[in-house]
Amino acid sequence: MKKYAVCGVSKRAIGMFIKPMLETFSDTSELVGLLDNDAKRFSVCKQQFPEVEHVHEYDESQFEQMILDTKPDVIIVTGRDDTHINYILQALVHDLDVITEKPMATTAEDCKRIMDAELSSKGKVTVTFNYRYSPFHTKIKEQILEGKIGRITSIDLNWYIDTYHGSSYFQRWNRLRKFSGGLSIHKSSHHFDLVNWWIGQKPVEVFAFGALNYYGPDSELNPKSKEEDGFYCGTCKVRDHCDYYSRWNSRSDNIMVKDDHIDSSTRKTEVYTNYRPDQCVFDSEIEIEDTYTATVKYDKGALLSYSINFSLPYEGYRLAINGTKGRIETTEYHEPTRVPFPFPEQTIDYYPLFGSKETIHVVKREGGHGGGDPVLQEDLFLGINPVRPYNILSGSEDGAYAIAMGEAVWKSANENRPITIESLLNPSSVAT
Repeated sequence: MKKYAVCGVSKRAIGMFIKPMLETFSDTSELVGLLDNDAKRFSVCKQQFPEVEHVHEYDESQFEQMILDTKPDVIIVTGRDDTHINYILQALVHDLDVITEKPMATTAEDCKRIMDAELSSKGKVTVTFNYRYSPFHTKIKEQILEGKIGRITSIDLNWYIDTYHGSSYFQRWNRLRKFSGGLSIHKSSHHFDLVNWWIGQKPVEVFAFGALNYYGPDSELNPKSKEEDGFYCGTCKVRDHCDYYSRWNSRSDNIMVKDDHIDSSTRKTEVYTNYRPDQCVFDSEIEIEDTYTATVKYDKGALLSYSINFSLPYEGYRLAINGTKGRIETTEYHEPTRVPFPFPEQTIDYYPLFGSKETIHVVKREGGHGGGDPVLQEDLFLGINPVRPYNILSGSEDGAYAIAMGEAVWKSANENRPITIESLLNPSSVAT
């Protein structure tokens, strides 16, 4: 039996960690502490799960007291991105293991601090990159490990975020870089880790472009005056003229949109204290990009061509991995209820360099993130699957490389020059 304390009682904390602890892994897991800066989050959690009514609650300044009172074995970090660093470092000082949501931190500098702290601690940091656990993604990893495409030479990955999911980032705290690191870190680090894990190589250098095309006051889709700020969708006087609102809402307010991340029934209300997930996507304070393209060079010769766009008619991705013996391709259309046209079932196509195409139909699983969440939860709460022939659970170094790539994308786009990963994760060695 391990004791867990949760720092940041978010929707993700409740659904991904607390719920399975109570319903699936109660024989090996005990929730002993909840920490957050908003007491309303404790109430929401305990309304959903009355069985945790007895669990101690702590303000964000009471980490030390929580450790003293509850004596946890593991700290679960699931608050806003910029809060991760402090909880992780404090946990490592106490020699506690850490499970943290991605991104592990919001800057490469903070990632280096975490890795250094881990070296002098008995605690271990685990980053929950759940995309690795999707059946399609593990099958691709297995194909590569079997040598089906030989030495990897290049990867093409184009990620598409639709107008429902994409706009949500610009309605919440993610819109400010100081909280999220920008979407090249908050979201794209997920994708960068997936590529890094697939190919088993380390990123060396990044060159990128980025832009704010759809959101912010200068958007050509903005139905209000540039000078008007501070609107909320729930009370906006011009919302019927806003395509982002009209696409996913009705005048009678009876549309329920299915999404892993955003609950459409609470998107237009103040769910927590001083928190509204329906801020105007055209506000002037928006300072992050919604479009990126990047080229990444790896230490063993592979080249990644990556793009992401946060305002498209449908959600999903297109992937191709090329090697000296062949090519793997797949296309995913995410969340069928939000795709406004018929689309084919996802498969993996393998093209040997000198042979016939093979189409692989993957056995699917239920659960969030393409069936990845339940298997990740098993590794977290039951221990790593001993029969799996490859590593899949992520550590601090994995988290650091993914974040450094995201930071390099933003810096390269901002400074119009290539950025080396070494200069971000180990700047002192570069300076000398």
